[in-house]
Amino acid sequence: MSFVFTTRYSEILERIESLDPMLYGKTRNYTDGAVTRLSPYISRGVISTKQVLDSVKQRGYTFKEIENFVKELAWRDYFQLIWQEKPEDFNWFESLDQGGLPKAVLEASTGIHSIDQSIIDLEQTGYIHNHCRMYTAALVCNIARLHWLLPAKWMYFHLLDGDWGSNAGSWRWVAGSNGGKKYVANQENINRYTASSQLNTFLDIGYEDFENMEIPEVLLSKSFPKLKSIIPEMQTIKVDPGLPTLIYNYYNLDPNWHKGNAANRIFLLEPDLFEQLPVSKNCIDFSFDLALNIPEIQMYLGSFQNLKTTYNLMDIRYKEHPLNSHYQGVEEPREWISSKVKGYFPSFFAFWRKLEKEIKNDFNNEIK
Repeated sequence: MSFVFTTRYSEILERIESLDPMLYGKTRNYTDGAVTRLSPYISRGVISTKQVLDSVKQRGYTFKEIENFVKELAWRDYFQLIWQEKPEDFNWFESLDQGGLPKAVLEASTGIHSIDQSIIDLEQTGYIHNHCRMYTAALVCNIARLHWLLPAKWMYFHLLDGDWGSNAGSWRWVAGSNGGKKYVANQENINRYTASSQLNTFLDIGYEDFENMEIPEVLLSKSFPKLKSIIPEMQTIKVDPGLPTLIYNYYNLDPNWHKGNAANRIFLLEPDLFEQLPVSKNCIDFSFDLALNIPEIQMYLGSFQNLKTTYNLMDIRYKEHPLNSHYQGVEEPREWISSKVKGYFPSFFAFWRKLEKEIKNDFNNEIK
């Protein structure tokens, strides 16, 4: 299965305009459904959830018609807000003693054909359907009974839309780490949503059988993949001390940020971050290509402090993000689906109840 993710901003905007939110709501759970494939651009900060929603709203849909679509945008903001408020829940420094990853998952040889194919697609294209992400996480955490952290980092390593908030949050949700019910899926469910018809697998059971299920032999052998970012050497940058400096990074490649304003524009790649949360060469290359949408951007490999000190930067601006807490300068807000619904919510549904009311009001006001 081959997916092509453009990196041209004009084509990304065309993709937003061409998406069908109603068809998405009806078919998104199917691997051949009308998914948007906008997540890599949202994750890299090229576009925002609000930008996507605003575009869709302008087409005259009622809230009820696109509620499922809006809810999926809301999930992304929800995990980001949790990451903001409870960064300890997303800690990548936890002990991995109880971790590991089934060797069969790494080798795409679990015997569940749809899951194996989705893993192959992930490594080749940087994309895996959301339902298959859940299936894989359920297999690792709730069938093989392994800790979510290293497997989440492995998937993040390959994902073009790798967002540690959404990715780690989803793995924790599947694993029931917040005290919720663990997610599992049987072969019948997998067949239904992946257009397959496989039978007689270790998942070809009823849901009542999961509780006492023994770990399948194929998932017993564990591996600890060595994930390493490979970032090319950078050329020396040039900085105009009379201009403000805008700091872009792996989570902010917004070509409209201060568009038209004179500034030093620096794409900062911090080795420590990419050591702690490694990403593949495909992901690095993808982010570099997206950065080309930003006129006169320069790339700097090193720490924020070294950049600031080496070039004596005084007027620094950057967008808020949990990974930017060590930055110094003027912090500017990210664009959220709602500027009013913020803070910590114990569950997505508590967040959604409040957000739903806010968005419905916006829809009603526009109709008037």
